[in-house]
Amino acid sequence: METRYLIVGGGVSGLSLANFIDSDEVLILERDGELGGYCKTVAQDGFVWDYSGHFFHFRDPEIESWLVGRMAPGEVSRVVKDARIWFKGQWVDFPFQKNIHQLPREDFIDCLYELRFRPRGQGTAASFGQMLVERFGRGIAARFLVPYNEKLYACDLDDLDADAMGRFFPHADEDAIIRNFKHPDNTSYNDTFTYPKGGAIRYIEALAAGVDASAIALGEGVEGIDLRRKVARTSLGREIGFEVLISSAPFDRLLAMSGLAHDPGIFTSNKVAVFNLGFDAKGVEGVHWAYFPECEFVFYRVGFYDNILGGDRMSLYVEVGLRTGEAVEVEALRARVLEDLALAGIVAGHRLVSWHHVVLDPAYVHITRRSQEAVAHYKGLLQARGVYSVGRYGGWTYCSIEDNILESRALARMFNTLDREAT
Repeated sequence: METRYLIVGGGVSGLSLANFIDSDEVLILERDGELGGYCKTVAQDGFVWDYSGHFFHFRDPEIESWLVGRMAPGEVSRVVKDARIWFKGQWVDFPFQKNIHQLPREDFIDCLYELRFRPRGQGTAASFGQMLVERFGRGIAARFLVPYNEKLYACDLDDLDADAMGRFFPHADEDAIIRNFKHPDNTSYNDTFTYPKGGAIRYIEALAAGVDASAIALGEGVEGIDLRRKVARTSLGREIGFEVLISSAPFDRLLAMSGLAHDPGIFTSNKVAVFNLGFDAKGVEGVHWAYFPECEFVFYRVGFYDNILGGDRMSLYVEVGLRTGEAVEVEALRARVLEDLALAGIVAGHRLVSWHHVVLDPAYVHITRRSQEAVAHYKGLLQARGVYSVGRYGGWTYCSIEDNILESRALARMFNTLDREAT
């Protein structure tokens, strides 16, 4: 068969494209048996869990109202964020670097001293690890920023680009940190967020509502792409001709499918084991998610769905960062997670009544200068053949779900303009 627009991946990016493209010749291929990619929701034993915490921080009111308008009235709640850090047996407000005055006295003095007399590199840090020390000093870096991010990315931070987290990293200069001692201001890009009562899948359903069901093929992925003939070969043995192919698959996988020679060592990432845990009683009140930098805890983050949705039983997501290729012994890791939750006092006499797990691979891509250069180079080669790569993994970057929607809308508008000019 043939189609004008072939979309590979039925997640946020792919569904957004299908909504915004003004053409009836659109086909979405989704390898999984359901839409959503990582933005899926599990409803089990009265608990609602996502594959991982997917909370929406909209900056574009048009996009937000467009999505929410497709949901049932009252489905979406707006929440004022309460994020904490567990450090030496006590809660510290997030971000760590602006709340060092809440630390034990010796830690506070060391952080403040190292901040004042830090090595100053004039913004020329060659790596993410160096940037942390140059901006915040060794005291703050060693107590939170380095160990936490090493647990999250599961790599040496000197292997990452200095701007690996872009606008999502909570920067603060020395004056702002000291001013925060007396005048708290912990504002960040996600001070408020929205979340549906039925989980993040409600956003996927809202996007899917704008796509003709006949334009979606579930359980069918792309195995190979002939760039010269502009034909995709699928897992069901079909050959589909296209004029334009848009992929949200991980960028290295798109290169492999397209037969483009590349160095796979450029595209590295971690994986994350997510444990969704439901307990018989309420636990910690108020906190929406918490960060755990200390190595004694196997996880780097714990989120509290019950404090977001107003549940009467503790409902957690727990994230463990792992190296790609590292074996995951689910039962052993779950037991360790429960032990560490007890160590932190989060689980105290609670009985686990339901649980679910998923491994996200890739989870966080490792953004380096080489990876950025390679993505730009190969995107140019692919686009010359009518192939576009979008989304967090398609762009091999760090971005929000809203960013994916905005990128897809911009690309669709470009296609729409070209189609109008052609007619």
